[in-house]
Amino acid sequence: MAEVVTSRPAVADRRSSRVTVAMITRNRRRGVLRTLDRLAALPERPEVVVVDNGSADGTVDAVRQHPVGARVLAAGHNTGALGRNLAVRHATTPYVAFSDDDSWWAPGALDAAADLLDAHPRLGLLAARTLVGPDATEDPLNSVLADSPLPPAADLPGRPVLGFLACAAVVRRRAFLEAGGYHPVLFFGGEETLLAYDLAARGWGVSHVPSVTALHHPDPGERPGRSALQLRNALLTAWLRRPVPVALRHTAHLCAAAARGEREAGTALRGTLARLPAALRDRERLPDRIEHAVRLLERAAR
Repeated sequence: MAEVVTSRPAVADRRSSRVTVAMITRNRRRGVLRTLDRLAALPERPEVVVVDNGSADGTVDAVRQHPVGARVLAAGHNTGALGRNLAVRHATTPYVAFSDDDSWWAPGALDAAADLLDAHPRLGLLAARTLVGPDATEDPLNSVLADSPLPPAADLPGRPVLGFLACAAVVRRRAFLEAGGYHPVLFFGGEETLLAYDLAARGWGVSHVPSVTALHHPDPGERPGRSALQLRNALLTAWLRRPVPVALRHTAHLCAAAARGEREAGTALRGTLARLPAALRDRERLPDRIEHAVRLLERAAR
């Protein structure tokens, strides 16, 4: 990673001492400023860390001038989801909430999340409810998480899960760093599942708590290539953490889709082959109890 240039304007207002909001961005200046406006209006007044992934549209200067007083980490190139790791390492609070450059948190949500993390020492990651757009539409993932078949845990709030939406998660900083954060092999796209696995493998709880709300206002339309990245990273996650027969089965399914001429599958397969040697070098099978939980989730999704 290139040398990071940091800056933070001098601010004199009171801020929450428990939660930092971390954001990554690249060439989305208008969206970043809109999100910073929303974060500045929160009653918690959280610290904000923005990692700029090599923007060429004036994002860094614009963020430095914004009254929210964000700390800017200019990576100098595109670090993908690994920019979140950088933000967490620079945070000084016990908890870190993630926002994308098109998402923010409902008033009071950060304090509510911090209260839950305070009260449940094993909770490593809180997956919030996500409301999308000006109409506050339920994100489809909300119902998937709420219907998780994993049994409740007495020492955790909400519903145990092994997945979340990156822009609607609050982590315990120590747990995140212990698990290694987001994995470099995946880079970006569907990177959340592996982090959930790695947290759970180390004994940390991952829970969906719908009383904590994140707000997501994406631009219309899906960003190009996102589906291929998610397919690629789902397969790489299998090779990184699942039993070999499971990884081979996932590989065969993707190969069959590519053979049928499905463009996204072909792109994903080529991307997987390029990254597979690095994934195999870092392969570490999940503990049996976590593999069992993953299979419960897979059966429920069929």
